Amino acid sequence: MLTCCSLCPRCCGVNRQEGETGYCSAPALPRVALADLHFGEEPCISGKDGSGTVFFSHCNLRCVFCQNHQISQGGFGRTVDVDHLAQIFIDLQDLGAHNINLVSPTPYVPAVIQAIRSARGQGLSVPVVYNTHGYETVEVLRLLEGLVDIYLPDLKYGSQEPARLYSAAPDYFTAAAAAVKEMYRQVGAPVLDENGLARRGMIIRHLVLPGHVPDSLRVLRWIAANLPKDVYISLMAQYFPTHLAVGIPPLNRRLTAVEYQQVMDGLWELGLEKGFIQELTAASEEYVPDFDLRGVT
Repeated sequence: MLTCCSLCPRCCGVNRQEGETGYCSAPALPRVALADLHFGEEPCISGKDGSGTVFFSHCNLRCVFCQNHQISQGGFGRTVDVDHLAQIFIDLQDLGAHNINLVSPTPYVPAVIQAIRSARGQGLSVPVVYNTHGYETVEVLRLLEGLVDIYLPDLKYGSQEPARLYSAAPDYFTAAAAAVKEMYRQVGAPVLDENGLARRGMIIRHLVLPGHVPDSLRVLRWIAANLPKDVYISLMAQYFPTHLAVGIPPLNRRLTAVEYQQVMDGLWELGLEKGFIQELTAASEEYVPDFDLRGVT
């Protein structure tokens, strides 16, 4: 998959083993910007001791509002080999992490698979979380079956135009909808332990964008029509204008209470009652980590 890259729906076909780069600009080996305990995830992921989060650099989307654009589009990070990545997982477990949380790992799936297997051979026992924007292929996700315990996908858009305008991926919904179905097939609804921590399952994240309530409702209607009612949804209100979005109306403002309430009303009307909602005051730059190579060196 690296000699003719087909790890995502763009299928660039470049030979990354020979140093060629495709749309995501990712090298063959993983680049990591931060590996540390993180407390900003859903309660069943972060828990009281934190999620062992590994932030990968480079991305196959070009979201104009990306909160992590320094690494997703700027490429900041350090290249690590499979053995180093496996050791990072072990080190995070030793710090007390409830899980190993892989953020935007799509360009590096072959190395991630090897690292998970290696780390488990060395005693890794906490769940592995695949934390993704959702722009995945079913074929690649099937390679992860049995290795990933928890899927945490975004379902960003319900229609073509905002996906084209804001993420340069007009086929986003088609790909992400198929990916979400495959993730649910593999792990089902969340299974929580006696402490309320997720041990297995899928949680769909949807970030409500200002001025795009109808598209958010399309996403929710699709979920209600295509997945069991026990599916968990994390409806996020934390949007704030950043990166290129500061110059693009209506993304150049924060979400209003009325907009978020309209989407929440849609959630209840559709009978989607499991998951998480946020206080509107959660919209904050505090959700952006300090990418300083902690845990990587």
